[in-house]
Amino acid sequence: MTGPPAASPAPEGSANGAPAMIRVENLHLHFGGIRAVDGVSVEIEEGSITGLIGPNGAGKTTLFNVIAGVYPPSEGRVFLQEQEITGLKPHQLFHRGVLRTFQIAHEFSSLTVLENLTTVPGGQAGEALVNAWFRRDKVRAEEAEIRDRAWDVVTFLGLERVATERAGALSGGQKKLLELGRTMMAEPRIVFLDEVGAGVNRTLLRSIGDAILRLNRERGYTFCMIEHDIDFISRLCQPVIVMAEGKVLTQGSPAEVKSDQRVIDSYLGRGRRRGAGAS
Repeated sequence: MTGPPAASPAPEGSANGAPAMIRVENLHLHFGGIRAVDGVSVEIEEGSITGLIGPNGAGKTTLFNVIAGVYPPSEGRVFLQEQEITGLKPHQLFHRGVLRTFQIAHEFSSLTVLENLTTVPGGQAGEALVNAWFRRDKVRAEEAEIRDRAWDVVTFLGLERVATERAGALSGGQKKLLELGRTMMAEPRIVFLDEVGAGVNRTLLRSIGDAILRLNRERGYTFCMIEHDIDFISRLCQPVIVMAEGKVLTQGSPAEVKSDQRVIDSYLGRGRRRGAGAS
């Protein structure tokens, strides 16, 4: 069995001088004759909230899956800051601070909100039987520290009222907040959010957006998010990358992207036409 690829240096920062948290170079992923990702080269700047939009089938989630280690690329390379991470598995990337959420939240439904949070940190002392027997003080101290961190996350996200409820009983929006909280417990460098607003009511969507903005501004989290709600993207993201047919169509500010005729024709215009024809 071979180990992960040796780290190799990435090219230096992005075109505007800001360092790249993630750099993708000429990435391809082919499923037979289908080019799901077809020569994508993008950068996600450190400290940014980068939006990723495009029509269904554009390759957005597949790109996430390649970066997050779910699929190895057919060709191309991925860098985390200055280290190559191409082909690393999700659990390896977790320990390097690369996390992702899913359109459907993956909570432990029978555990409480707090319990969901306290299970996240890896390598806990209590997981080793010898520590549970002979180092109980160390285990108790670490468990107390993790509970304190979990409560800090609950408070940050405004989930105090449901902290002791089973996660399976939460609303869809609350589950999305919990999933965001689980990433906080891992102290990530970058979080990939896959349609965090899908199926969420407008009130909770604003709470989720507020939490993302605060994590970015107050705690320095870098985000990349797939989303179909253009107003939500416009509120949070700078820049926005547009994909179509496995390729990058364009990127820029929300205003630039929304006024680009290619984006209107391939993506935004479809929604406008559907809306215009609705009763």
